[in-house]
Amino acid sequence: MLLFMSRDVPKRAESAADELSQVVGALVRRLRAETPSAELSHSEHLVLKRLMQLGPSTTADLARAELVKPQSMGVTLAALEEGGFVVRKADPADARCRTVSVTEKGKRVILEGRTARQAWLARAIAEKLDGDEQRTLLEAVGLLRRVVAS
Repeated sequence: MLLFMSRDVPKRAESAADELSQVVGALVRRLRAETPSAELSHSEHLVLKRLMQLGPSTTADLARAELVKPQSMGVTLAALEEGGFVVRKADPADARCRTVSVTEKGKRVILEGRTARQAWLARAIAEKLDGDEQRTLLEAVGLLRRVVAS
């Protein structure tokens, strides 16, 4: 059900946006369910992924990237450090700062989760869609890339 209708957007686009939002939300929830590591919270998982993408970062940089307060990020990082997923070290360029890096254990958890999610999604696509539908899905992915491109 559409709660908001803009005069500037055709009804078909509004309907597509509503349907797509619902399907993407369901897909994200299902992919999260396929993640084998229950030992990490969603926010801890996001921070580990970001550290793997950005490399060593300060608490302040991570807080800005995740749109949270530095104190909240500090709590998340403390839990990750206690679990052996990250390590904090003095910044060689500024001894007053400490950088956070992902440990091998942290990398393994992220990669195992990614592998499990990809395997589930590939199986679901192969089992539920025929060849023509799989080609259509790939075309739709291309269209979605255009929609989200800056």
